[in-house]
Amino acid sequence: MGVTTVTDVRPAPAGTDGGVLHTLFRSEQGGHEQVVLCQDRASGLKAVIAIHSTALGPALGGTRFHAYASEEEAVLDALNLSRGMSYKNALAGLDHGGGKAVIIGDPDLVKTEELLLAYGRFVASLGGRYVTACDVGTYVADMDVVARTNEWTTGRSPANGGAGDSSVLTAYGVFQGMRASAQHLWGDPTLRGRKVGIAGVGKVGHLLVEHLLQDGAEVVITDVRGDCVDRVRTVHPQVTVAADTEELIRTEGLDVYAPCALGGALSDESLPVLTAKVVCGAANNQLAHPGVEKDLSDRGILYAPDYVVNAGGVIQVADELHGFDFERCKTKAARIFDTTLAIFARAKADGIPPAAAADRLAEQRMAEARRA
Repeated sequence: MGVTTVTDVRPAPAGTDGGVLHTLFRSEQGGHEQVVLCQDRASGLKAVIAIHSTALGPALGGTRFHAYASEEEAVLDALNLSRGMSYKNALAGLDHGGGKAVIIGDPDLVKTEELLLAYGRFVASLGGRYVTACDVGTYVADMDVVARTNEWTTGRSPANGGAGDSSVLTAYGVFQGMRASAQHLWGDPTLRGRKVGIAGVGKVGHLLVEHLLQDGAEVVITDVRGDCVDRVRTVHPQVTVAADTEELIRTEGLDVYAPCALGGALSDESLPVLTAKVVCGAANNQLAHPGVEKDLSDRGILYAPDYVVNAGGVIQVADELHGFDFERCKTKAARIFDTTLAIFARAKADGIPPAAAADRLAEQRMAEARRA
C-alpha cells in the first residue's frame, strides 16, 4: 500500500518526543480521529478500535483477531489498517471513512461467544462512528454474534440479514486488478498463459485460484497451513505448490505475484529476489515501509496498490447497510478494473509510482469531502 505506515508505537522515554502519542497527535503518519482501547476482564477481551477518518461518512473496516506479539504491535496494526481503510473506501467510491479493529489473542484458543458479545458492546458505545465486519481471524458466524449487541455490524449471514462471505467479491476485485495490470503491461486484459504465484490460499486466495484457472493462467501456490494447500490441490491437481514464500517469489518465469496473507510482503529482503513483473494481491499493507513503492518502480515491477484491488469485500459489506444486492455489488467491484487503469495512467502522467498516484486520488476525494 502506498499509504505511509506507522513503525514505532513504543512508549516514549521521559523527556523525549516520540512513541504512540507523538504518532497520533503530531506525526504525518497519525491524524487518527479516535483510538479506543477495549478491555473486558470477564471474557478476556483485549481489543483496539481505531477510527482514522469520518470525512466521507461513518468509519468502516473489519475486525482482525490475531495473536500479536505485544499490545504495542496490536495498536500499530490497528493504526495502519484503519488509515488504509480511509484510502480504500475513498477509491472504492464509498461514503465511508476508514476504521479498523483488532482483537488480541489466538482465535483458535480464546475466541468465545462472551468475548464477541463484549466486543460488540464496545462497537455499540461508539454510536455508529465505526461499522465493523470480518477480517483475518473472524468470520460470518462471528459477526452474527457481534451483531447481537450492536446495530453497526456487517458481514453477517443471510439468515441474519447479512450478505454472507465478503471473500467472494474480494477475490473478484483482485482478479479485476490483475486484468488491469495485464492490460497496462502486456496490452491484453487476460492472464491466459501467464504464471501467477499466490502466497496464501485461505479465505480469499483459494477463490482467486478459481478465477485465474478459468482465465487460463498457470498457478503456483503456497501457504503456511497445509490444509489450505490440500483443499486447493484436491479440487485443482494441476496447481503446483512452492514450499514457502521464499521459494515462490524466486520461481522462474513468474509473471504475477499475489500476496494474499498478512502484510509486509514487499520488503528490502524480498524485492531483490522477486522474479514477477506484476504484484497484485489481496493482502493489506503489502509495502513493508515507505520507499518500497519506489524500489518496485525502479526495478520495473508494476505494483497494483493493495487497497485498491482488494476493495471488493468492503464494497459488499457497505452495500449490506442499504439492503444487499449481489449483482449491484459485483458491478461496483468490476469497476476496480477501470480504477486500477486510471491509477496507472495517473502514475505515468505524474512520473510517480502507482501507490503514490492512488494515494493522491484518495486524498483528493477526502479533501473535497471536508470542504463540502
